Amino acid sequence: MKFSLSWLLEHFETQAPLELLLDTLTDLGLEVEGVEDKAAALAGFTIARIKEAKQHPNADRLRVCTVETGTGPDIQVVCGAPNARTGLVTVLAVPGQTIPRNGTVLKKGEIRGEASEGMMCSGYELGLTEDHEGIMELPADAPIGAKFAETMGLADPVVEIAITPNRADALGVRGIARDLAAKGLGQLKPLPYPDAPVTGTYEHPVGLTITPDAAKGCPVFYSRHFKGVKNGESPEWLKARLQSIGLKPISALVDITNFLTFDLNRPAHVFDAGKLAGDLVVRPAKAGETLLALNGKEYALEDGMTVIADDKAVLSLGGIMGGETTGVTEGTTEVVLEMAYFDMLSIARTGRKLGILSDARFRNERGIDPAFTAKGIEIATRLILEICGGEASDVVVAGHTPDTTRTIHLRPARTEALTGIKIDTAEQVAILEALGFEVTKDGEKLAVVPPSWRGDVEGEADLIEEVMRVHGIDQVPETPLPRPEGLPTPAITPKQLRDRRVRRILAGQGLMEAVTWSFLDHATAVRFGGGDASLTLTNPIASDLDQMRPSALPNLLRAAARNLARGAESVALFEVGPAFNSIKPDGQTQVAIGLRVGPATERHWRGGNRPVDAFDAKEDLYVALRDLGLAPDGMPVFRDTPDWYHPGRSGVIKLGPKNVLARFGALHPSLLEDFGIDAPAVAFELFLDMVPMPKTKGRARPTLKLASLQPVRRDFAFLVDASVEASVLLKAVKDADKGLIVDASLFDVYAGKGVPEGKKSVAVSITLQPTEKTLTDAEIEAVAAKVTADVVKVTGGSLRG
Repeated sequence: MKFSLSWLLEHFETQAPLELLLDTLTDLGLEVEGVEDKAAALAGFTIARIKEAKQHPNADRLRVCTVETGTGPDIQVVCGAPNARTGLVTVLAVPGQTIPRNGTVLKKGEIRGEASEGMMCSGYELGLTEDHEGIMELPADAPIGAKFAETMGLADPVVEIAITPNRADALGVRGIARDLAAKGLGQLKPLPYPDAPVTGTYEHPVGLTITPDAAKGCPVFYSRHFKGVKNGESPEWLKARLQSIGLKPISALVDITNFLTFDLNRPAHVFDAGKLAGDLVVRPAKAGETLLALNGKEYALEDGMTVIADDKAVLSLGGIMGGETTGVTEGTTEVVLEMAYFDMLSIARTGRKLGILSDARFRNERGIDPAFTAKGIEIATRLILEICGGEASDVVVAGHTPDTTRTIHLRPARTEALTGIKIDTAEQVAILEALGFEVTKDGEKLAVVPPSWRGDVEGEADLIEEVMRVHGIDQVPETPLPRPEGLPTPAITPKQLRDRRVRRILAGQGLMEAVTWSFLDHATAVRFGGGDASLTLTNPIASDLDQMRPSALPNLLRAAARNLARGAESVALFEVGPAFNSIKPDGQTQVAIGLRVGPATERHWRGGNRPVDAFDAKEDLYVALRDLGLAPDGMPVFRDTPDWYHPGRSGVIKLGPKNVLARFGALHPSLLEDFGIDAPAVAFELFLDMVPMPKTKGRARPTLKLASLQPVRRDFAFLVDASVEASVLLKAVKDADKGLIVDASLFDVYAGKGVPEGKKSVAVSITLQPTEKTLTDAEIEAVAAKVTADVVKVTGGSLRG
């Protein structure tokens, strides 16, 4: 919410300095986010007159001007503005001053052989307008030598405050003034314009109805017809109000409605009556209807959305935005003014579904004052008649204003119990009454009736909060909490401990932790298995961050590409964070992802630096799995990796037939090309939620069991089909005798001369570890025979002779 100081002072009489006002706003819960003071940047700029402007002797487009400063002798300024002429009153900057638009510090100079002792400025250079076609032209009677900002009324700071969702009343300047007055910094002035009824001179020619099924979405609708209006340019005071907060004046009728939105938190809308086809009706939208809104976008409406329509089509989304077909223009002479109250939840649902952000929606969905609708239309009527002229009809009302009257009982002693501050009952009553509450005594309690503009106050605690924030939160005494002995150690959940362990082990592998956005662009999300419409953000922080990420891998790839572009030879990153698959409770999963790009080792005189390969990613993954208490060496590896991995250099580890525990391997060349990475890259994805949690409690490690007997190693070479996976063969070897075989590893694969076509030779080393007695040759041979038999059975191969 933005407002200028002069705008605030239209409603609030005070002698308090700006600094005190700003501090008080924050104390009241209306946190000041920023203050823009244009006068500060324009402090040294003065008003000057060009006494003489003559052609530059050495340049066709330059003029040599003799400038009257009013504070000293005349100076010479070389100017290239096409409107620089004798007698023009404009703005002068002298050497040493900073130009607001670009930060240039002005210096004396010489331009094409002529001295220039200053600069005459355009509104663009001063940061006031976007017009840079010529220097500013001020009124001829402007005082020469006076300070420009103060003389032209620019010494008016603009304040921006943050509004919490419950403080809809502070979305109007009058509501802010009311809070400051309750704090005791000044007096709340009467409304700057009368709100007494205006007598209509003719009968409203346009009918108005609210259908029964729309009464919940729009309980009450006030309307008034105007004829003979002139929708020209707004008066200077109105344009200045809107421009001070960054709004562009459009036309008098539109500017009046915008002014009321920010001044009184009372959104309104005007229809061009000449463009209406019949009467107005407030009704639910029908599926298939569309609206071309004033922002130039067309929206497909859904059943139940509250709209305002005529006999032919939808004209406006009630409380959100009007339609372009009935928008007022410079030629408009007849209008219908809308002043209505809309249901907050209905506005919020419609606005979110359609993705429309407007000042009207922002206020209506937070709850405006329903009781002010009648006065609001009278204030708008007076402004339209004063600025645009014409005549006004009588007021037509459809529906009924909701009765928000409610009584809440406040126990004055309860304030001290909840806040720790003893506040006199009289002060509590005074604070509430200053905020607009009606207070009467009811025995030991206070019967409090909240004003119609404070729909957020529902209980005793809310009243105490109002008293507390006006009295001063800084008055709460600092009372240290008791620190009893034997406080328990802060708890950490097993999942949190698991994530910490993974971070430590991956960092120990030489990977650097990254924390990237939880969002990415929609096209990338689709490529990585996401892109669900339910995960699209309605209000993204950037256009290329509009989708919740299905994986952190693309973000790590972009980070790697940025590092490589800045000269890094290799990149090793990891991230432990969420991935999003749906909006269901189980749609968010915790994933640890690692990425290596470029050489696996640094250059050295003993050998070259090999590029990373799938086994580097596998090693990183297996180290993490072992640290988490799993035995990855015994887990089968499958080939069905997603298409962002290289199909022949990647694998998947599963727990059961469907549950994917992890993926690893080389990334697909086409993927790397799309991300601008011209180097080999490998990655792994570990789905931490699939890791079984330890069943034992506490931190005790299992008992270390060391065998005292000599292990026995035997080598086997099997001839199998080329399609047989090594993991299948190794599993068959280990399963042959789980009691004695403690390890089985692949140490050679051969296909070529001496091996039949379509076959390969796979050499395996196994380790037998006896625990009770030394194995005899017969026992060793028995295990060897069992290994051979199981491999032949599982793979269809044979033992090589």
